[in-house]
Order: sequence, then structure tokens, then C-alpha cells
Amino acid sequence: MLKHNAENERAKRKYLIFLKEAKRQDESSLDTVAMALSRFEKYTKFKNFKAFHFEQAIGFKKYLAKQENKQTGKPLSKATLNSTLRSLKTFFQWLAMQTGYKSRINYTDTEYFNLSQKDSRIATARRIKPVPTLEQIKHTIEQMPKSTDIEKRNRALFAFTILTGMRDSAIASLKLKHVDVIVGSVFQDAREVKTKFSKTFTSYFFRWGMKLRQ
Repeated sequence: MLKHNAENERAKRKYLIFLKEAKRQDESSLDTVAMALSRFEKYTKFKNFKAFHFEQAIGFKKYLAKQENKQTGKPLSKATLNSTLRSLKTFFQWLAMQTGYKSRINYTDTEYFNLSQKDSRIATARRIKPVPTLEQIKHTIEQMPKSTDIEKRNRALFAFTILTGMRDSAIASLKLKHVDVIVGSVFQDAREVKTKFSKTFTSYFFRWGMKLRQ
């Protein structure tokens, strides 16, 4: 039984390089695409991509809808289905324009990767998640132990997160030189800090947080 297809591997490698270098996508986005392609190939038993047909897309949608999340044991979420199918649709649209595939893949067949309108609405719906109030956060910080250096550090990190509103990945990559405690600012240098979309900017402590700042 085939466990890979050499020609498919070359096509996938070329596509992932295109996404990284031309479309400037990050590693996590590339991993999502690679996972989608892997799932599709397992379903088709590693048939050559040149054999792609709309019936494969229809069959794969049904197959994917029956798969379970390995961690929860529950069916894959609509968001996961949507992301996987969208990745495959974009890949085969790109592939249909490549030499050696133009005459083999019907561009219109890629539309069969679309979810139903109902499932698409579910997958892309914005859901409000409950979050603690500012007073609850302040109360939590006040109740945190502060007798040891580690406890003081934990308390300070909690307060710093609320004062700046920064992303956790950005905070984890900060260095002391990026923080000006006197001015109350943080220089988020994308060369060293993991900022969203790799943007460089200066952010400032919220003015209401003088007690937290202390």
C-alpha cells in the first residue's frame, strides 16, 4: 500500500515554498496546509494529484465529516472542516495553473470543496467568550501570594499583562530593554518580539492602572 506519492511530494513542496516566499505565510499556516493535504492524500490512497476529479472532493467532504478530533474524541468542528477544505481548494486552484497539470485538472472542480452555506455560516460565526471583569482581575492580583521572589514575579507578570494588553506570545519573548517603567511604555520590536503580523510599534500602559503599576 502506498504511503506517499513522489510526484505529489514535489508538487506540495513547490506549493509550500510559494506560500512561504511569495505569500509570506508563517510556519503555523504552512502546517495547516500540510495537514490538509496529508488528510486528502490518505483518503485518496495517495493517488496522483493529476487524477483529481470533483467526485474526490465530494467524497472527501463526507469522509472528513465523519472523522474525530483525536484529543476530544468528538467530530471535527465546522471551523476545522472549513479550514481544511479551503486549504485544499486553494491548493488545487494553484495546481490547475501549473505546467503538467493545466490539462489534467478542471479549475471548476475545485468549487466542490465548498461547505454548504449552512455549515459555512456555523464555521465562521463569531462567538462571544466570557472574560473576567477588570475588578475581578484586580481582585485576583491583590489576592496572589507575594512572599517569595517567584510569587512576586508571577504577580508582576499578571499585572503587566493587564497594564499593556499584550499578547501572551509577545510578552514571553520580551526582554527587559523593551520596557520603560518610568515612561510606562513597551517597545515591541518585531526583530525580537513575537508581535502579530511581525509589526514593530510602541505601546503604553493603561492610565487607570497606577496601582497595578506599583
